[in-house]
Amino acid sequence: MKKVHVIHGPNLDLLGIREEGHYGSCSLEELNQLIQQYADSIGLAVSFFQSNREDLIIERIRTASREANAVILNPAGLGYSSLSLRDAIITCSIPVVEVHLSNIAAREKFRQKTIISDVCCGQISGFREFSYLAALLVIDKIISKSS
Repeated sequence: MKKVHVIHGPNLDLLGIREEGHYGSCSLEELNQLIQQYADSIGLAVSFFQSNREDLIIERIRTASREANAVILNPAGLGYSSLSLRDAIITCSIPVVEVHLSNIAAREKFRQKTIISDVCCGQISGFREFSYLAALLVIDKIISKSS
């Protein structure tokens, strides 16, 4: 079975509490359950990781490169500032899809472009929890094609 690591960045442990207008009312646990259900329905195994620490997220990407077929990454604020995260994605040997719950193109100027978007195989944003489900669908097609 194909495996996908889902990595949630800083402050995503506060989903359902913070800025519902941007991020929706779904908690991180509810989001992970929704992702799990959809992954099961299309035959993908998923694992979940959330951290507020940049170093742990980078280590998880390195681990995913050895253990999984793809990564779904919501870098949160690190997507705008972390060159180390960018370098980890560059050296990752599997597809990385960047996701955002909010429509970053419609937000403040400093949020409209991440420094990792060009080193990921794609970016999906603005569909709240459905951004992750769309990423699963895309990843399923990408890894099926490469098999």
